[in-house]
Amino acid sequence: MRLLKDQDLSNKNVVLRLDLNVPIQDKRVLDSTRISATVPTIKYLLDKNCKVLLISHLGRPEEGKFDINLSMHPVAEKLSEILNHEIDLIDSLSSSDIFNTTQIQLLENLRFLVGEKDNKEELGNQLANKGDIYIFDAFGTAHRKQASTHSAIQQAKFSCAGLLLEKEINSLNKALTSIESPFTAVIAGSKISTKLKLIAHLNSKADFIIVGGGIANTFLKSQGFSVGESLVENDMIEIAEELFNSGKIILPNKVIVADSIDSNYSTIKNIDSVSSSDKIFDINLSSNMSEILKSSKTILWNGPIGVFEKEPFQKGTHQLATTIAKSKAFSLAGGGETLAAINKFINKDKVSYCSTGGGAFLEYMEGKILPSIQALGGLKCH
Repeated sequence: MRLLKDQDLSNKNVVLRLDLNVPIQDKRVLDSTRISATVPTIKYLLDKNCKVLLISHLGRPEEGKFDINLSMHPVAEKLSEILNHEIDLIDSLSSSDIFNTTQIQLLENLRFLVGEKDNKEELGNQLANKGDIYIFDAFGTAHRKQASTHSAIQQAKFSCAGLLLEKEINSLNKALTSIESPFTAVIAGSKISTKLKLIAHLNSKADFIIVGGGIANTFLKSQGFSVGESLVENDMIEIAEELFNSGKIILPNKVIVADSIDSNYSTIKNIDSVSSSDKIFDINLSSNMSEILKSSKTILWNGPIGVFEKEPFQKGTHQLATTIAKSKAFSLAGGGETLAAINKFINKDKVSYCSTGGGAFLEYMEGKILPSIQALGGLKCH
């Protein structure tokens, strides 16, 4: 893969594709984790006296239409604050201001542009050749074949990976290829169908796979336990049973139930005591799970094991995050909700590496080739 640090960038005009897709409410950034992760690449370019045009998508606006609620303006303000550097917001790709005002500029939401989602070559060419070099540093979008994540990389006079992308790939490769045993994966989420390929892929690599969330419900039901009125995928029961028979799946022995997700009260129950009217919203981290995590040398975490946003159902995820934080293992976490849980419960520096990717993280861990990485010349970093 072509890397930033191998290039002569002095005094160049650079188009830098980032993943600045962050949660915004009332025109304020709620979580700046992804923004902060882009800083090393931006500072590297500033040190090389580059002029930088940042580009990113935000949310899912209707293509071709401006939506004030999905403007990049709050992102520009937050990034300017973090960098302590002036940033101009550029409203059009045809603007004559590009590379002619401040040293750092941010283009309006890429998804306002017709052709972004459909990977149109015309838009890809426009993005790619606005500057001297096109740098892709948006791992969170690397699984998408779109104009800014694929066509632009291919059509640029020169393109390469940014520092964050290189760091992501190196960390994920370490988790996949340089695994120290015992290797424990914690896989959770609402549906087993969305994580099926990941669990199947890890089944041949991990020593233990701890499951939580709705995924655990489906596994529990496959083993004959009642899950009451909890979220479960009945069409995945047979597949869950097959995966469980590998002997690597670790199920909870106690769950946290309530009448509804909005309940202020919850009850801990053994898995063989769940009634037909119960709804499971969290799991209790068993002593067996804790011991497995404590003795692990590699830990992969994707997905909170309960509805941690609600106080009655946050204990399991809190216990999990704290246990991983105290572990001496190489720990890798990925997925938006996982990072939100980490930021809520622990110092994220206690996790060896937090990936900024969601879907890209999952697909890479499944062993898929990501379009953006392929366009940059392959997978190997060093």
